[in-house]
Parts: sequence; C-alpha cells; structure tokens
Amino acid sequence: MAKRCEKLVDIGRRQFLRGTGIAAAAGVATVVTAAPSQAKAPLARVDYPVNKLANIKDLNVNEPFDIAYPDADAPGVVLKLGKAVPGGAGPDGDIVGFATLCPHKGFPLSYSAADSTFNCPGHYSRFDAEAGGLQVWGQSTQNLPQYTLRVDDKGDIYAEGVDELLYGRLSNVL
Repeated sequence: MAKRCEKLVDIGRRQFLRGTGIAAAAGVATVVTAAPSQAKAPLARVDYPVNKLANIKDLNVNEPFDIAYPDADAPGVVLKLGKAVPGGAGPDGDIVGFATLCPHKGFPLSYSAADSTFNCPGHYSRFDAEAGGLQVWGQSTQNLPQYTLRVDDKGDIYAEGVDELLYGRLSNVL
C-alpha cells in the first residue's frame, strides 16, 4: 500500500474556492493597474562597454547603417529617422539603434522605410522603429532590443547599453 504524504492538508471545497477567488481578484487588479498604455516599457538597461558606432555624417534619413554591438556576434543598425522619437539621440532626437536578429528565432530582420518597421522573414514579426522597437505583429514575445545611444559634440555616436535581451544569449553579459 502506498504511503500517504503527511504534509497534505484537506482544506475543503469552500476554503479552496474562497482562496482562488481572492487570488483571481488580486490578479485582475494587478492587470488593470499595470497596463494603462501600450508604450514600450523597457527592461532594466544593461550597460556594456561604450563603443563608437558611427558619426552623424555617416547617416542618411531612413537608411540603416550596419554595425555590431556589443560585440561582433550581435548585428545591428543605427538609423536617422528624420523626426524625434522616444529613445532618440542626437540634436534632433531622431537617431536610434537596434539589434537586427529577431528575438523570436534569430532570423535577420529587414528594414522597411515606408513604415519604419523591422520585419522578420521567418514568422512575420514586425517591430516599430519609431516606438522603441515595440513589436506590432507576429510570433515574437519580446520587443526588439534598442541601444542606449549618446552623440558627442563632434557628431560621433556611441552605444552605452541595451534595453532587452539579445537573441541567442541567456543573459545580457559579455
């Protein structure tokens, strides 16, 4: 005969339902108060060594400038969008940088200047460059990693960190 676990507690049907009702109400209250807008809420920024990526003179409006950050195994782009955007750097607040591997399965993303989105050929995820890499469609469960950029007085563009997990890494450490 099987030995009965002595740590089990028979709470009864009413006590169980009362407990699950309280837990469900607390969960609904959390969801209602935690989602007031659809704006991208960045994760804690991960600081990497500061790297010079480009100069403002290297950029043309809506044309991705290929870079690698924080290392050679992390392809990305720097973009001059032509209008100020959240997370934008530079004198016009329109320079942004993103990793270009889809956070879902690592497919290389392509940029569409027509609607300022990065698009995945694998499972069709789309990410809005004007909204900080916010996912707007597809299978991904994560937004596109955006670089924290700084532009100095000579127009040099430096990356100082990333706000999301880079594809293929268990954590954002080098």
